[in-house]
Amino acid sequence: MNSITSSHNMQIKSERSRYSMKTIAMVANTSWSMIKFRSGIIKRLLHEGYRLYIIAPYDHLSDQLIDMGCIYIDVTMNNKGTNIFSDLRYMRQLYRLYKEIQPDLIFHYTIKPNIYGTLAAKKAKIKSVAVITGLGYTFINDNITAKAAKFLYKISLKHATQVWFINTEDRNKFLLHQLVPKEKIEQLPSEGINTNHFRPIKIEKKNGDFHFILIARLLWDKGVGEYVKAAKELRKKYPHIICQLLGFVDAQNPQAISQEQIDFWEEKKYVKYLGTTEDVRPFIAQSDCVVLPSYREGMSMILLESASMAKPIIATNVPGCRDLVNHHISGYLCNPRDYHDLMQKMEKMILTTEEDREKMGMQGREIIISEYNEQTVIEKYLRTIKSLVSTESHFRLKYHDD
Repeated sequence: MNSITSSHNMQIKSERSRYSMKTIAMVANTSWSMIKFRSGIIKRLLHEGYRLYIIAPYDHLSDQLIDMGCIYIDVTMNNKGTNIFSDLRYMRQLYRLYKEIQPDLIFHYTIKPNIYGTLAAKKAKIKSVAVITGLGYTFINDNITAKAAKFLYKISLKHATQVWFINTEDRNKFLLHQLVPKEKIEQLPSEGINTNHFRPIKIEKKNGDFHFILIARLLWDKGVGEYVKAAKELRKKYPHIICQLLGFVDAQNPQAISQEQIDFWEEKKYVKYLGTTEDVRPFIAQSDCVVLPSYREGMSMILLESASMAKPIIATNVPGCRDLVNHHISGYLCNPRDYHDLMQKMEKMILTTEEDREKMGMQGREIIISEYNEQTVIEKYLRTIKSLVSTESHFRLKYHDD
């Protein structure tokens, strides 16, 4: 969005006289992810008086960041491609921005900001934190793209001030491949969840239908194919069950499921597609069980949200999913890429009494409240900023020579 990009110079100049304010930049691949996963920390930083820049390609939620009080800067970024020339242009964009706005500390999220943003921050002599929220599809397959990603991580992460991991298995994988210096590593329990916002909602059902729901980007590696196969077989035996899909078609992702495929599944009545939403709570509330047969997650936000709303969960026994499900206590774990095992766990949930499902859900909520509360994550951010941002750095702009 050019109007926002062209106006940020005026915003920077008008802010430069306010030397007492500490400046933080957050860099991501979408504005959507900043609202979806980090709105809590954004609001807290603004409340604490930080000047906060959000740097990401423009999307439908970018204006919401501006309304919150952030200084939003649009950048050009090829989210899914591996063109080295466009990636180098992206890195140069970030370097020029960092030199211009001179933040005291930068947080990078997702693979390209983590790699190219960290390198740009090093060149600009600005401290940065790389937040590894998950490994993404590049690490699921051992192909040339994954090898390139590992190589780039190795040369970039050694220049980060800190590297945060959401789950321990991702951290261990990076250490195994020597992609990050051990002394730079910090652990986050998750991105955090607002347990008051995602609280149990009681809905009285008027019929005997049993609702499963899978909420995710519609990608094959989210286990959508296995979910549909399990639904197809279960509906033969239990015609009263309704298996729902909620999420957007990420057409540029190599693992994307086409709209035509989804339409075919609906036509055959294997699943019911609900489209997309900005608020998942009503959909979680009306479900009897939330299912996520993903091949790998950083730390699944939808499982955090569902467990916080006291819903029993069926998820795969993989990193980022098994952390959030206490097997047989708050839900069931199934084998990845195995629709037969998924089907068995779904059948088990159907045959579980409503009272026992409610107990499962409350057990899950207790885990979230004790271990994954958003306030824990926010305090980690604040402690890190206070420890890494020196008192002298507030005045850096005064002496900066463009």
